[in-house]
Amino acid sequence: MKKVLHLNLYRKYFDQILKGEKTTEYREVTPYWSKRLEGRDYDAIQFRNGYAKVAPVMIVEFKGVNIDNDVQGARYAIELGNILETKNVI
Repeated sequence: MKKVLHLNLYRKYFDQILKGEKTTEYREVTPYWSKRLEGRDYDAIQFRNGYAKVAPVMIVEFKGVNIDNDVQGARYAIELGNILETKNVI
């Protein structure tokens, strides 16, 4: 059984990943995200745009996570692979 990380995205970022323009998803370094990301190994990420029953969904290969330090501070950089599946995408 695959381990899947579930994340919600704004439409803008969902579309960028779908088009292959965005290959890294970022999350702040907080206790919430640390618990979900550090020391865990996922097979895929399920991105969802919204909370509706028929919201667009995309399953993307999980390539790993690193901590990225830049001018915005520390944040998790989740590396994305190939798109494995899409549902309800317009």
